[in-house]
Amino acid sequence: MTNDLMAKIVSLCKRRGFIYPDSEIYGGLANTWDYGPLGVELKNNIKQLWWKRFVQGRDDIVGIDTALIMNPKVWEASGHTKEFVDLLTECKKCHQRFRADELQGACPNCGGSDFTETKKFNILFRTFIGPSERDANTAYLRGETAQGMFVNFKNILDTTRLSLPFGIAQIGKAFRNEITPGNFIFRLREFEMMEIEYFTKEEEWEKWFEYWRKEMINWIKELGVNIKKIHEVEIPEHERAHYSKRTIDFEYEFPFGQKELYGLAYRTDFDLKNHEKFSGRDLKYYEAPTPSGGRSPDRSVGKFWPHVIEPTWGVDRSVLVTLLEAYSEEKDRIVLKLPPKLAPIKVAVFPLLANKPQLVKKARKIYEDLKKSFMLHASGFMITWDDRGNIGKRYYSQDEIGTPWTITIDFESLEKDDVTVRNRDTMKQERINIKDLPDYLSKKLFSHV
Repeated sequence: MTNDLMAKIVSLCKRRGFIYPDSEIYGGLANTWDYGPLGVELKNNIKQLWWKRFVQGRDDIVGIDTALIMNPKVWEASGHTKEFVDLLTECKKCHQRFRADELQGACPNCGGSDFTETKKFNILFRTFIGPSERDANTAYLRGETAQGMFVNFKNILDTTRLSLPFGIAQIGKAFRNEITPGNFIFRLREFEMMEIEYFTKEEEWEKWFEYWRKEMINWIKELGVNIKKIHEVEIPEHERAHYSKRTIDFEYEFPFGQKELYGLAYRTDFDLKNHEKFSGRDLKYYEAPTPSGGRSPDRSVGKFWPHVIEPTWGVDRSVLVTLLEAYSEEKDRIVLKLPPKLAPIKVAVFPLLANKPQLVKKARKIYEDLKKSFMLHASGFMITWDDRGNIGKRYYSQDEIGTPWTITIDFESLEKDDVTVRNRDTMKQERINIKDLPDYLSKKLFSHV
């Protein structure tokens, strides 16, 4: 199954409404994708879980949401206008262009073996601010979310009571004019990141680097990923980003090869130092603790640029690896064994027969009551109604989209006021009294959180 697993995932995503080809009615746009009704729920569940774990569940990290288009001087100061490059080469036979570092042997398009010399290709997306290109100023769509956090460093210090070590977190889109995107949602020109800039003293960077290495491993486990498929790869100096003194990639055994899933970098004080130089604004940290735990207004004490540990998680790659790990084929069914907390739909409610008004009425009442109970109090707890076709097809349809529990209202339900609850993974069924359903489902869901 491994050889064609990607094809099966792409097919399931289109068929069931997880991910669609972008602009499909116009022939699409190469390597761009749209998240459908189920895909956006899965994606949001991943982001919400991350935000709760790393922002809302901690005292040392605050969130931020910064602009996609920033003053172009930001990218000059950060080094991206000069250093944010891929090495480009072109096949002389078919004129297909490739990233030189990913080209192995012959041209994968035509089999040719003669290539042009490599040259640097800046992957920032350019745009223009103004009424026309001729009169406008050049600007860039952000190539990473980090710079929005660095340029707001002083604002965060001035409006919070944070002291070192502390972090700024952000979830948002970034854009890179990739030479060779592909492998479904693995490599995109428009993608989403979950990122933290964690500020610390220089002498403590190794301790916090190790701390975040372990945190990233724990997150990978929380997604339901088999940790045996994860490989930590130390990136050599000549391959690291221009701002990094140390980088670890967490690589996963994708069907198309072992590739980067997440990254952890030590950015030193590169960014704050350069933004202070280019902007003329003081971006140093002043360490003068007060008895109350805040920082003293006496800025003559302890002036320095904090150093930064940067853990980065790709949202789209998180979605992809979650789907790959969850996909399973069992006899006559396909099942997505998603962790219940990530499943797009948590519960599906069925009347046994759609043409029996008394069953439909009772099932509809249960559905509406559960919806009120959970949707207002548990984010990401989606409940759906399904009365299409026979009951067996409905079960397998919900299995294929990863719904952990299905509730069936049958004729016995009319007499005993109970229902059948079916488990997605085991397919076992048990009778539960209707009045006990909210507590039963709460225990089931939160025992998996």
